[in-house]
Amino acid sequence: DALISTVMPRARQIVNDSVGHRGDGGNPAVGAGVSSAASNFLGSPVLTGGAMAASANATVLDYDLDDQAFELSQISEGYIGRMCSSLDELIEPLRVHLVPKLADDLVIGILGGVSKRLEVAIRKSKFTPLGAISLDSDIRYLMTFAKDRIDSPELKSNITLCKACPPLARLNQITLLMNVEDLEDALDLISVSKRKGNWDLKLDDAKTLLSLRVDFEGSKVDDLLQIEDE
Repeated sequence: DALISTVMPRARQIVNDSVGHRGDGGNPAVGAGVSSAASNFLGSPVLTGGAMAASANATVLDYDLDDQAFELSQISEGYIGRMCSSLDELIEPLRVHLVPKLADDLVIGILGGVSKRLEVAIRKSKFTPLGAISLDSDIRYLMTFAKDRIDSPELKSNITLCKACPPLARLNQITLLMNVEDLEDALDLISVSKRKGNWDLKLDDAKTLLSLRVDFEGSKVDDLLQIEDE
């Protein structure tokens, strides 16, 4: 837990840099201080490296995509790939010094913090249907990234990984919700998922997220989702 707490500020900053948001109030000393502290762990400079400084011209999180922007997103490196590359520079030098159980705990802990920060960023973007498809691709990429760095066979499935990391489970639920074809499908998804016990999003969350879809009218979202939030 102490190690996770030490590296988490840098993990959050990696997300902020990748999605195009600043979380340190623009103060470069914040990132520098964290880098200095964590570089002392086992003598490994885990928080430095050029790849973690996102280019000002790099692709940032944006799911308000038309056909041309969507096609471009499929052939170029997006923010999620850049983010995972930077997270690798943060995690891998630490994992090699840890027993498998502790290494998995480190990955899950950082993944949780990253997923929370990603959810905040996702809620700031508008979504087209193509953008929702792009989100699905990005979250799948993040899931694969996590599973490739986890040693325990029990955590190699999406279901067990999401149970171990509730913030990641929320991202998966958000992805399902944003990819519905129409509002009636959203209602079915919520109802069925709640009965199965694998739905954490509250009704207000669902309304807020669906209102980000540019093809869904906010008033219709509110009118349709008049179900009891159990």
